[in-house]
Amino acid sequence: MNAVEIEEAISNLAEQPFDANAFPYAFLEAFGNKETTLKRLRTGASNKSDLGGVLQANNIHIKVCDKGEVTNTLKALRDSPATKKAKAKFVLATDGVEFQAEDLTSDEPPIVCDYPAFPDHFGFFLALAGISTVRQIRESAFDIRATSRLNRLYVELLKDNPEWGTAERRPDMNHFMARLIFCFFAEDTDIFHPNYGFTSKVEQMSARDSSNTHEVIGEIFRAMNIKTEDKRNAKLPRWADGFPYVNGGLFSAKDPTSTEVPRFSRIARSYLLHIGNLDWKQINPDIFGSMIQAVADDEERGALGMHYTSVPNILKVLNPLFLDDLREKLADAGNSSQKLLNLRKRMAKIRVFDPACGSGNFLVIAYKEMRAIEAEINKRRGEPDRRSHIPLTNFRGIELRDFPAEIARLALIIAEYQCDVLYRGQKLALAEFLPLDAQNWITCGNALRLDWLSICPPTGTGVKHQADDLFHAPLDQAQIDFENEGGETYICGNPPYLGSTWQNTAQKEDLQRIFTGRTKSWKSLDYVAGWFMKAADYGLHTPTVAAFVSTNSICQGQQVPILWPLIFATGHEIAFAHSSFKWANLASHNAGVTVTIVAISNRSGPVRKLFTLADDGGAVVKEAGNINAYLVDAPDVIVTKSSQPIGRVQPMTKGNQPTDGGHLLLTPDELSGLNLEKDEHDRFIRKIYGSAEFIRGLERYCLWIKDQHLAEAMSIKPISDRLESVRAMRLESTKQATVDAAQTPHKFGELRQSGSETVIVVPSVSSESRDYLPCGYSAPGTIVSNLAFALYDAPLWNMALIASRLHLVWIATVCGKLETRYRYSNTLGWNTFPVPQLTGKNRTDLTRGAEDILLAREAHFPATIAELYDPEKMPENLRAAHDRNDEVLERIYIGRRFKNDTERLEKLFELYTKMTSKVGA
Repeated sequence: MNAVEIEEAISNLAEQPFDANAFPYAFLEAFGNKETTLKRLRTGASNKSDLGGVLQANNIHIKVCDKGEVTNTLKALRDSPATKKAKAKFVLATDGVEFQAEDLTSDEPPIVCDYPAFPDHFGFFLALAGISTVRQIRESAFDIRATSRLNRLYVELLKDNPEWGTAERRPDMNHFMARLIFCFFAEDTDIFHPNYGFTSKVEQMSARDSSNTHEVIGEIFRAMNIKTEDKRNAKLPRWADGFPYVNGGLFSAKDPTSTEVPRFSRIARSYLLHIGNLDWKQINPDIFGSMIQAVADDEERGALGMHYTSVPNILKVLNPLFLDDLREKLADAGNSSQKLLNLRKRMAKIRVFDPACGSGNFLVIAYKEMRAIEAEINKRRGEPDRRSHIPLTNFRGIELRDFPAEIARLALIIAEYQCDVLYRGQKLALAEFLPLDAQNWITCGNALRLDWLSICPPTGTGVKHQADDLFHAPLDQAQIDFENEGGETYICGNPPYLGSTWQNTAQKEDLQRIFTGRTKSWKSLDYVAGWFMKAADYGLHTPTVAAFVSTNSICQGQQVPILWPLIFATGHEIAFAHSSFKWANLASHNAGVTVTIVAISNRSGPVRKLFTLADDGGAVVKEAGNINAYLVDAPDVIVTKSSQPIGRVQPMTKGNQPTDGGHLLLTPDELSGLNLEKDEHDRFIRKIYGSAEFIRGLERYCLWIKDQHLAEAMSIKPISDRLESVRAMRLESTKQATVDAAQTPHKFGELRQSGSETVIVVPSVSSESRDYLPCGYSAPGTIVSNLAFALYDAPLWNMALIASRLHLVWIATVCGKLETRYRYSNTLGWNTFPVPQLTGKNRTDLTRGAEDILLAREAHFPATIAELYDPEKMPENLRAAHDRNDEVLERIYIGRRFKNDTERLEKLFELYTKMTSKVGA
């Protein structure tokens, strides 16, 4: 369940008659608990309450009590030994009249409210559904509730107006929803006269059977599309002529005499009245906008609320992009009237451009933060009531879908009004709010195909013409001039990521248009790479800084040598970056995607800022002389594949590829079906390891037949049948090498070992959740498949290198990932791994480190690698063995332990640069 669905379920619960016995289970069901879970709680199988309530381990202890006993019951729940033992996060007590709850894991104050009002606090409990979120959401139940109600209305209207759901009419439907949102906001903030409330007029003038609801709303909309001086001749009904002229295209229509509205059922009318009775003064345009944008998308409606991007995450982009500098200049200005004036003039010219703006939350936050700085300037200059010099037209965006584009425009309008009320007062805000400005700042279209220079033109460059209105402008180009010329341009946003596997045909064509003629390898790039390249192209025409949220894969592995040389060739450098962190949304049990923030600029100063995540979740800022494409304070080096190790380590090869149609490989049951004698088993059968077999302990075998034993093997019918199947499969291949291999069906298609070697096994793919890469040592007789890598007859100290934290961070950075898992490469990862020259003592110490790791694992036999390296359950002796191994290796590199992974990477890149420059020389 997502946050919007939870709010709806909780609200429905509060509206039902209170049932003391059913409440605890209904409450848990509203947060996504399945019936099987609830059944176990009801029967007592998993209910551990010692107070006659309902206690769900690791979640909540609930007790319905007698009237007037809520406070005492909450205390009893808090003090209960069972609450502590079960590690309950919340306690909740209610008598159906009063409702109290407390989060035992935080310092937030308890909730104390009337029972019917508890849905107002549902965000407090989102952790029960596995949704970890931020304070802005927990305190913004209104935005989620409004989204939920509007979604119900949208769906209900489409039932009765199916033509409005067609591709041709859907924009009209979306525009209608934007009008409603404006009306709800305007009536609750006194933009409309108190005697002309939108909701009250609809309720008063429309029939209860809803037969004329659309006509009443249409007349109200028509009133808001007629200038005040023209209303006398407009023949408006008396009850509608008090609505103000809004303009801005918000209530305009193709037919100037009417404004079309979908027909309402009784249910839809009821929904509309309920929505109007919410308190729309509480709206947060940045939060609400990102939540509501999924309403109009049939495929995304199930993801309502999941697009929310928290203010702290947005500020990770905007603060270092330009807001921090503005705040520093404000501090430097002190009370100097001239310096403050200069800063205000500078801010009035700043342009913020989001070419993937969605519902506009980056633009809204940028606007609100700039208004806060401007308000402080005006306060210090003794001009607190001064009208803002920051025009909305300086906040530009591109959005592919029309409904989020509508909402982005509306969100900026609402943000402007709220800032005016906050900083200048209600009276001045109202006096200047209407009519709306008829200029269009948000362009609806494909950002990778539009010309950004036409939408956010370089300073001093005009555009073709001013748009006709705000909401019905030609949406393929903004086509309006900036109000204040000569300013800086900052590009920001959170474009769609989409790895190459997940891109549709149109998206691949988008990238092809951008990268054809630049690189032949563009098909391997994530979709977000298109925005970086477009930003770099834009910067060729005007000084700019662009900062995007991106998957970390564009700064790892194979994408680095494809994308970043093209970016750097345009004269851009990385101005600042946030290394990997989780970008969570409001989906239930969603840990969020791992992202980075990368800013490119063609006017970077001598100091760059590199932000990393501290252990406590805060940001650590490091000033760097250079930030390379891997987001490391190191030279602009690109790690490329090497056929041989650059250090003095043992060569690593890919395992053996069967090319057998599955006939040389055997499950335990298939092996048993061969009915081999022990000596035959020993001669013809070997254990084989790929990634899954090595990590999860799966049993897999293979036929491994030497030439001198072939005749004997062929005399065993089950084996000869399998070899004939291999021969037939290879003969049908279109590859000549495979056809040739049909002559030796008893051998693997690509053979890289004899079978008599000791083997260090390295899986080709492994989970990113582990602190160390899985690797291991096997005695002679082990076969490695092409799904793993191997070092044959290698000294054991090589394993100590692979099992180190140093090697893991190198592989994660230069090899990248397959989906979210580490993807190992011998040519890109092992052969490029910079290892300093090792002394005899170094090798001895590392050998002991590897032996200790193997002995620690052996102590937990038969635990698998997956079980041993579960980060939550890793045995202490194994963790200690790895720690000792890390200490030995890191002292070889720098004479002490590294402080963190950032320092590890900096040293590795420094060493890689030195070692490869020597090779080049």
